[in-house]
Amino acid sequence: MPEPLPAPPRHRRPTLEAVAARAGVSRATASRVVNGGAGVRAHVVDRVREAIRELGYVPNQAARTLVTRRSGAVAVIIAEPEARIFSDPFFSRQVRGISKELTAHDTQLVLLLVEDPGDYDRIERYLVGGHVDGTLAFSLHTDDPLPALTRRIGMPTVYGGRPGWTAGPGAAGGVTYVDADNRGGAREAVRYLKSLGRRRIAHIAGPLDQTSATDRLDGYRDVLPGGDPALVAEGDFTAAGGARAMAELLERQPPDAVFAGNDLMATGALRVLRERGLSVPGDVALVGFDDAELVAESTDPPLTTVRQDIEGMGRLMARLLLHTLDGPDAGGPPAPVITATTLVRRASA
Repeated sequence: MPEPLPAPPRHRRPTLEAVAARAGVSRATASRVVNGGAGVRAHVVDRVREAIRELGYVPNQAARTLVTRRSGAVAVIIAEPEARIFSDPFFSRQVRGISKELTAHDTQLVLLLVEDPGDYDRIERYLVGGHVDGTLAFSLHTDDPLPALTRRIGMPTVYGGRPGWTAGPGAAGGVTYVDADNRGGAREAVRYLKSLGRRRIAHIAGPLDQTSATDRLDGYRDVLPGGDPALVAEGDFTAAGGARAMAELLERQPPDAVFAGNDLMATGALRVLRERGLSVPGDVALVGFDDAELVAESTDPPLTTVRQDIEGMGRLMARLLLHTLDGPDAGGPPAPVITATTLVRRASA
C-alpha cells in the first residue's frame, strides 16, 4: 500500500502571549489593551496594537466575553412587519445611521423584526441569552410590550421616537430616546400652507397609536385650533393608507391643501388627486414629512416636505446606547434628545 500523504502543516493562531512578547509587556497589560481596559499608557497601547497588526492576532470572542461581560453586539428591534420595513425608506435610513455608528465602535448590529405578537417571546429568549449588550428600538406602538420586557430583564435600551407612556418631550422618567420635533415641524408645514392663502387645509395623520403621528396631529391643530374635524383623516404611514385617507377627504370636504404625516402617505394622496383630475399645487397644495429623498424628489411635482435627519438620529441613538454601556453616569441614563426639523420647499406647495 502506498504511504499516506503527510498532513498539511497546521498554522497556529497567534496567542495573546505572543502579542505580549512582541510588544515587550506582560500578558495582563496586553489583555487590558485588547479588552479596552483603562490604566495603560498611550505609548504602551500603541506598541500592543502594532504587535497585534504584525502578528495578525484575532481575539477569542468567547474568552473576551468572559473577561469583559460584553458580547460586542447590539439588537435593533423594529416593531413593524417585514413588508413595511423594506418598503419605507425611513427604516433603511435609520438603520444605516445606527450601523455606521456601531461599526465605528467595532460593535455588531443584530436586526430583530416583529411580525406578530408571538415574536416577543422569541425576542425575550434571545435577549436573555446574553447575545447582545443592549437594544435600540423604534416604531413602537402604544401597547407595545417591548419596554416592559426590556425593563424586566434589565436590558439597556434607547428608543427611536418618544415612548407612548410619556406625557410629552422630556417626560420619559429616566428613559432615553431620540426623536424629531414632530409637533414643531407640523406647525411650520401648516403655517406655510396658510401663508399661501390656503383656507381648507386637511391633514392625513399617521396611525394614532404612535407618538410621532399624534405629535404631528397636535402641531396641525396648534395652527388650526378651530379646524373642521372632517378635514382630518387617519392613514397608516403607507402610500396605500395615504390614498385611502385622501379619497375620504375628497368625499367629506374637498381641501385646497393637505399636510400628510409622512412622505409615503403624500405620494398616495398625490395619486388620488391626479386620478380625480385635480392638479398639484394648482387645485391642492401638498406637503409631506420626512424628506426621504428617494420619495420626495421623485414625485411629480417634487414634494415640499418637513425634513428630519433620520440617519443622524440613528447614529445618535447608537451613540447614546454605547455611552451607557461603557459606564453609566451616576446621574442615570442620558437625557432624551429632540432634534430640529426644517421645511424643504419644492414644487408641490
